[in-house]
Amino acid sequence: MASDKSTNQSVEKAVAVLESFADGQPRRVGDVAQAAGITQSTASRLLATLETAGLVERDPITTLYFLGSELLTLAGVAINQNPVHRVGRQIAQNLASELGLGVNIAMLRGTELVYLCHFEGRNSPKSHTLMGQRVPIHATSIGKSTLPGFSAAARRALLPLTAFTEATITDPLALEREAALAARRGYATEVEEFVLGRASVAAPILDQLGRIVAAISISGPRTTIDLETREAELARIVIETADRISSGLGYHGPAS
Repeated sequence: MASDKSTNQSVEKAVAVLESFADGQPRRVGDVAQAAGITQSTASRLLATLETAGLVERDPITTLYFLGSELLTLAGVAINQNPVHRVGRQIAQNLASELGLGVNIAMLRGTELVYLCHFEGRNSPKSHTLMGQRVPIHATSIGKSTLPGFSAAARRALLPLTAFTEATITDPLALEREAALAARRGYATEVEEFVLGRASVAAPILDQLGRIVAAISISGPRTTIDLETREAELARIVIETADRISSGLGYHGPAS
């Protein structure tokens, strides 16, 4: 039993080491130790083991560690096994091409959203991938569209709400109003609440039991997406697209 406990603790520490790189920044051993809440000697030992396995790599010049290429293989397997990704990927890609805007799909994981895929339209280019990045639920349309699926207690667990711009919702009562609005309309919007100059509209994706498990958004530069005049049009499109993906997951409407 003592051996099992020691092994579990070692695995937990190794996971904490890997998660310390979640912000995408290379790190020194001391930085990893501080972020993971472990001693520097333990961090050094775990990093050496993870490096051998290809899960982290080290720059020979700077000696900084970063996530290893073996994770690409594991991530590729995981993403291709995900049913929302399998059903929605081509649908999202076609929509991005049709609209010339960005189209993103993210799945719920506890009280977080994680991007499964994103496609760039000609009018909404990006220099990096969003896949795997965590999404702030209260500050994005793709996150706010899932709020009706949370219990009141789960929404309280999101507190305190981080401000990313002056427009970000940080008031709990305002968050409840957003949840009610998203439930009534079937979609959510966001204008410069997460990133200045960007706007989006999103709708929830349901599994065969009618549970909100993911969401899809249409996004782009604020002036290009032009929600002031196109909100109704884009809301209809994103709701219809979410419904197609939900249908592919086995949802066929509320039980009679």
